[in-house]
Amino acid sequence: MTVPDASSTTAAPLPLSGGGGSTASLVVQGRDGRGIVAAIAEVLTRHGANIISLDQYSDDPLGGNFFQRTEFSLEGLAAALPAISDDLTAALADFELDFTLRDTSVRKRVAIFASKSQHCLLDLLWRHRRGELPVTIAMVISNHPDTAPEVRSFGIPFFHVPSAGPDKSAAEAEHLRLLDGNVDFVVLARYMQILSGDFIAKVGVPIINIHHSFLPAFIGAGPYAKAKQRGVKLIGATAHYVTEDLDEGPIIEQDVIRVTHADTAASLQRRGADVERDVLSRAVHWHAEDRVMRHENHTIVFA
Repeated sequence: MTVPDASSTTAAPLPLSGGGGSTASLVVQGRDGRGIVAAIAEVLTRHGANIISLDQYSDDPLGGNFFQRTEFSLEGLAAALPAISDDLTAALADFELDFTLRDTSVRKRVAIFASKSQHCLLDLLWRHRRGELPVTIAMVISNHPDTAPEVRSFGIPFFHVPSAGPDKSAAEAEHLRLLDGNVDFVVLARYMQILSGDFIAKVGVPIINIHHSFLPAFIGAGPYAKAKQRGVKLIGATAHYVTEDLDEGPIIEQDVIRVTHADTAASLQRRGADVERDVLSRAVHWHAEDRVMRHENHTIVFA
């Protein structure tokens, strides 16, 4: 079932500007309360860390939900992270909070799922090669072999996993085998297949999708033809996390552009592809940098 591109090797991306091995991200969320920011700052200061940026949000200062993303620099970070994590656990023990702490020099690994449409896939690969996406692209998986030559030119492993007919169980089993332990999240770059609830539950990592409209609108096949028929004046795109409820997951990013009566269905599709590329790349970048925090069915984005 799987046809790997045996000649592919993972290309090393260009270094990000301002990079280095001494920066970490700390993401905290939970019940709001007095003293959270001070407690976090005290721990980081005690370890000699320098806070580079700090974003926070509370939906209700009187016992609502609290969200904070802190980026800090510290020499010898990798060795210090376990002790910092232990001290944060102790310092936040009296609060109803969860936190994640990550060395940002260790890039998140992503698998990109694609079909015949190439614009979102190639845009991500190009940005990655340019050093604009802080990720490691572990693999591209497609239900069509058409994009194999383009993916091969970027030095990214390509796997063709056919997925036809109503029963996707064999294809999804192969997807899970390829992904197991190899990725931190998945991106659907116009992957024109519906993922089963069983797959979403078993994959164990976030999945980001790009939708060809400013949700909720024009769901299904031929969205730009439907948009032309309705005489729309705006078209857009939506990047969101995938849940079992189709196209109902938490929204990460959206954008729109103006169109007119003179646009054809083809020009709407061409212009829509530009929006899709931009929206998806921003969503992937923000997720890779721990800037997106999920809460219930929405997100807090510290972009």
